[in-house]
Amino acid sequence: MLAEAKRLLGFPRIVVICGSTRFMAEMAEAELRETIARPGRIVVKPGCDLKGAHELWADPAEAEALKIRLDELHRSKIVLADEVLVVGDYIGDSTRAELAYARSLGKPVRFTHPEVDPDS
Repeated sequence: MLAEAKRLLGFPRIVVICGSTRFMAEMAEAELRETIARPGRIVVKPGCDLKGAHELWADPAEAEALKIRLDELHRSKIVLADEVLVVGDYIGDSTRAELAYARSLGKPVRFTHPEVDPDS
């Protein structure tokens, strides 16, 4: 139903960026390139990097609870998206789980570094 609603509304393709937050700069560059591509795409990506210091996740218990919430939020972004773009030359456990989830939903997946695709 979601795909049909997006089609009827004439939405551009939605791309979700996945990858380790160590690649936040590369994700920003990928977001830029996907946004200005012809035709342009709506891009969603991780919104924060828990590896960097910030008062919102300074408490370790709060940080762990936040990570769980952010993982759930990112899975919702995957559901919303028409395709997945995996950024970076490394795939850790979280990205591997996101990739498996996306593929279980039948989402097309692209890689900035195709050699890291665990299914290739």
